[in-house]
Amino acid sequence: MPIKKSINAYKQERLNSAQSILRGFQSAMGISDEKIAEAKKLGEGQAPSGKCGALHAALELLENELEKKELALTFAKKLGAEDCHSIRGMKKVSCGQCVEHAASILADIRREKEVISRIEKAFAVKKKRRV
Repeated sequence: MPIKKSINAYKQERLNSAQSILRGFQSAMGISDEKIAEAKKLGEGQAPSGKCGALHAALELLENELEKKELALTFAKKLGAEDCHSIRGMKKVSCGQCVEHAASILADIRREKEVISRIEKAFAVKKKRRV
C-alpha cells in the first residue's frame, strides 16, 4: 500500500520525490504533515550530496545503517546511480520511477525486518517454555 500511496502522491498530489515517499509511508510510520512539507526543499537534486530525493527520504526512514546501505546499493544497482543529476542525465528513468523504486525497496526492507522480528519473538517464546 505505501508504494501505491507514494506513486499517487507524486502523480496526483504533484509532490516532489522526497515528499512522495514520506506521504506514502505516512500512516505506516507516523510521519507528520509538517515533515512532508519540510521535504519540499529536497526535490530536484536538492537533497544532500545531490542525492535523489526519493532515495534520501527513504534512507531517512530507516534507522539501521546496514539497512540504509542495502537500500542505497539496491537503488543504485536498479537505476544506475544515487544522485539525481546522474539519474536524470541517463534519460532512462523518470522521477516517478525513482519514487516507485525507492518506495518498493523500502517496503521490502521493512517487510524483511518485520519477518525477522516475528521469528525472533517466536524463538524467544519457545526458549522460555523450555526453561
